[in-house]
Amino acid sequence: MAAKRSSWMDDDLDALRDMARAFCEKEVAPHIDRFIEQHHVDRELWTRAGELGLLCMSIPEQYGGGGGTFAHEAVLIEEQARIGDTAWGAPLHSGIVAHYLLDYGTDEQKERFLPRLASGEMVGAIAMTEPGTGSDLQSVTTKAVRVGDEYVVNGSKTFITNGAQADLIIVVAKTDPNAGANGISLMLVEGDRPGFRRGRVLDKVGQRGQDTSELYFEDVHIPVENLLGTTEGQGFIQLMQQLPQERLILALGAVTQVETALEFTVEYTKDRQAFGKPVFAFQNTKFKLAEVATDAHIGRVFIDDCVARHLRGELDIPTVAMAKWWTTERAMVALDDCLQLHGGYGYINEYPIARMWADARVQKIYGGTNEIMKEIIARSL
Repeated sequence: MAAKRSSWMDDDLDALRDMARAFCEKEVAPHIDRFIEQHHVDRELWTRAGELGLLCMSIPEQYGGGGGTFAHEAVLIEEQARIGDTAWGAPLHSGIVAHYLLDYGTDEQKERFLPRLASGEMVGAIAMTEPGTGSDLQSVTTKAVRVGDEYVVNGSKTFITNGAQADLIIVVAKTDPNAGANGISLMLVEGDRPGFRRGRVLDKVGQRGQDTSELYFEDVHIPVENLLGTTEGQGFIQLMQQLPQERLILALGAVTQVETALEFTVEYTKDRQAFGKPVFAFQNTKFKLAEVATDAHIGRVFIDDCVARHLRGELDIPTVAMAKWWTTERAMVALDDCLQLHGGYGYINEYPIARMWADARVQKIYGGTNEIMKEIIARSL
């Protein structure tokens, strides 16, 4: 059952979808097995995407971007999800890292970094999570101490998407350890700074092609101009303002995963024979797929509304928390049902449903755990 055209789409976005689909099918899909084996995408993938204008599409043209909106990023997010790829960290690079710079950076910071992110010359990451802190960002222990015209950064981060390839890392650090949330600042750390070291690429259950890494900062000196913005202590507010778009990105990917899993599973169960008839002919199969189709439809309507509201600047924090929680929870249920309908083949990695099932599990954890999402929703009641 094909999904209807989203309400926020237009002719320009239809043309973009054709290009994004062709790019994903040619440059990403044939290499997914290799990306998984090497635990990172090819560095050239970033520059090829930059040449085609597929990076930073929602960043103004004056900074090398495409001059579009979040809708342009959404199209690429969907097309990447439809080929079952989770290795390429483009959604974080373009939809998250670049927007911290656009919204809070000085003119000099934007001119220095955004064109290089848009071209793929630089890969972006944001380092929030630490070994001892997850969703509780106020408890980070990484410090940035001002010494004259520099900050000296010390600390460690983990679970950092794009970590092994990142050339620019936005680091969540304490500039005033005694000020709680008001003591957090965001620091721009280039990957070639002395004292910055990458740890191992983490061995994950899913998303094994993504270079999720440990990062270490040992007396890393950065100029005061690398404080994001102009004022210390704004980091926590900046994080809270940007997390809704991150969570919308996750919800959009989750809904697209369910739609894709449904398509794969309908096709498989109609082709696969058991007891002399297609697996699809059994009532249990039809009922399970009816449930998945309903979840896919409800999720799509909800997320399309969220995207439309976000494009109008009207998407509020509790609603996007609902979207992130509900879509990622339902995606895990739907993918588990689809895997079950594949029988033993569903547990074999060469079948797309197996990887999708493993890749989806972390969505209930990152971007703020789903338990935190419920807490946010409850505060609005």
